[in-house]
Amino acid sequence: MKALLQRVSRASVTVDARCVGEIGPGLLVLLGLDKADDRLAADRMVDKLLAYRVFADAEGRMNRSVADTGGGVLLVSQFTLSADTRKGLRPSFSRALPPAEAARLYDYFLAQLRQCHPHVAAGVFGADMQVSLVNDGPVTFLLES
Repeated sequence: MKALLQRVSRASVTVDARCVGEIGPGLLVLLGLDKADDRLAADRMVDKLLAYRVFADAEGRMNRSVADTGGGVLLVSQFTLSADTRKGLRPSFSRALPPAEAARLYDYFLAQLRQCHPHVAAGVFGADMQVSLVNDGPVTFLLES
């Protein structure tokens, strides 16, 4: 499981010219699901991304999490994060969780995230989405399970 966290001033996701999710300050989370991933990995990743310290404290150091700040979380499924790019010029997706299983795990992840954090928005799994963001910093981290 890979979660690409981007600290944002604002972010939104659009499907078929309709905004389906948006947040103000917080985290845009692009989530890639691999064959070995399960609910236990999802639970750990939810806990980690909510506690990951990427926001400035009073001294300007990254010591606060999205849970500490009360910021939003925008979750977007990102199949291409599972790509194996080590060889050649075309990505291989052999490590990616099959779509039906990935949809179930994504839905579980989103439900757990919403249960643990009050401000969560999301894209639509498997849809052609347009994601807009203002990366604050820029600050971007890749979390892997």
